[in-house]
Amino acid sequence: MTQTNSLAGLRRWRRLLDPSTLVLLVLASALILLVGLPLFKLLSLSVLGPNGLTHDPLMTAFGRLRHLEALGRSLYIGVAVAIISTMVGVPMAWLVSRSNMPGRNFVTLTVVATFVMPPYLGAVAWMLLGGPNAGWINRAWEFLGAETKLLNIYSMEGIIFLIALYSIPFNFIFARSALDVVSSELEDAASILGASRFVTTIKITLPMIWPAILGGAIIALLESITLFGTPALLGIPAGITVATTQLWQFFEFPPRLDAAAAYSMALIAVTVLLLWMQRWFLRRKSFTAMTGKGGERRPVDLGRWRWPAFAACMTVAAMAVFLPLIVLLQAAFAKAWSRGFSFSNLTLANFDYLLFKNSSAIGSIWNTFWFSAVAATAAVAIALIVAYAQARRLLPGTGLLQFLCMVPIAIPGIVLAVAFYATFAPPPFALYGTAAMLILAFMIRSLPVAFINAAATVKSLNPEMEDAVRILGGSRATVMRKVVVPLTKGGLIGSWLLVFIAATRELSTAIFLTGPKTKVMSIVMLDLSEEGNFEVLSALGVLLLATAWIVVWVGQRVAGRDFMLRRP
Repeated sequence: MTQTNSLAGLRRWRRLLDPSTLVLLVLASALILLVGLPLFKLLSLSVLGPNGLTHDPLMTAFGRLRHLEALGRSLYIGVAVAIISTMVGVPMAWLVSRSNMPGRNFVTLTVVATFVMPPYLGAVAWMLLGGPNAGWINRAWEFLGAETKLLNIYSMEGIIFLIALYSIPFNFIFARSALDVVSSELEDAASILGASRFVTTIKITLPMIWPAILGGAIIALLESITLFGTPALLGIPAGITVATTQLWQFFEFPPRLDAAAAYSMALIAVTVLLLWMQRWFLRRKSFTAMTGKGGERRPVDLGRWRWPAFAACMTVAAMAVFLPLIVLLQAAFAKAWSRGFSFSNLTLANFDYLLFKNSSAIGSIWNTFWFSAVAATAAVAIALIVAYAQARRLLPGTGLLQFLCMVPIAIPGIVLAVAFYATFAPPPFALYGTAAMLILAFMIRSLPVAFINAAATVKSLNPEMEDAVRILGGSRATVMRKVVVPLTKGGLIGSWLLVFIAATRELSTAIFLTGPKTKVMSIVMLDLSEEGNFEVLSALGVLLLATAWIVVWVGQRVAGRDFMLRRP
């Protein structure tokens, strides 16, 4: 009996000392440090003072009407954006997935381009297009003889319009992913029974993809209430304060970190409430569709509406991509963007200044790409290890690792930045303004996306090959290196590219964490916009977009043409 107990104890110690177990324990410790500790710090700053529990931070954060109004404006913008982007994105997804509209692949390409275009860069382009005084649209309107301005982008309506415009990809991706796997058999049955195409779509098709529609709307809402760039560029000049710009004001001298932490808790509460409401609603209803190889998805003949439908999609693409890209290119190659298109106004001086004369801009370009590459690599590696451990039940407690990987989905980017600043800026870490600070923040911000993709990829693997390697004496590290990584290479590359692109356009997280030597391109663009230097700003934006499109092209070559439009 004693010998049996000794052998069992020896096996337990060998399991604990196994390299794969040690890796998981290190990962758990790191995730607790990077996710759990900042959240705890945020909560403690909100309710604790030098003498214990206090309500002073909460009173500072919510004791003024203008602070509450800023939060209310954000919620109003979020709801409006969710409604508008859903009303535009879902019909576009239906047209691409279910109809015979011409140019469906081109419409999909424009949605990808809309996703690649950072919202703050789109806001800069629309400042040049829709500015009340010198904007190209208003100048053209005046040229036609009008005495009043056509539009003013520096307004609440302008902010909602722009945020909704660049939120459409979320609704499109979610809805199209669902439509692509739902067969048309129920729709055919409804048509046989005499239902019109409109009634069939409303009563059959859309209810079957309702979870995807709801998911896209919630993501659009959450992104809009936590966005910093567009409200800062358009709202501050117009005197419109929202929750994110109010958080920024808490960091003005003297910084009120406790008030910022307390105010951040409201955004976390809104996020958690919305995610809970989504789960509660979907749990109460059943959404089952006939899918698989037997299900057919026949395109709907739009008849004479084929080209009007395509024109409607191109109108959205023109507002989101074509017009902004044209005005950015014009400004990037112009001596003065307001002088318009002429050979005498053309110059390469803006690019020459960025690449060879402005050390801050040169450093931001380098920082953006290597920060994003390291963050994407770390996020994908951690996500793969955790997803594999959880799927194969390698260690008790892998559910905790999964939870820690998914928690950041409920933390808005700007709140994550505040939490990281509060935790890692002071001693003993003293990481403020360092590359490590930004890389870790970008990694944690993108970890849920990487984990969702990794989990879906790992679940598709048959464990028989892994078992064979183990039977032949291979370690878990050998299994990962020789079997798992090669078989999941395409999915991992696609996930890496998604995280990389998202990190290169990140502004909300970077705004509180960058130092003089660690500025990224989004921060430099914000600085240039405050200086009114739109020519150099546009040149920097063109460089960012060119690089992003190279990455998209590589992604299509390696991971498939639709790697950005797949949702597990």
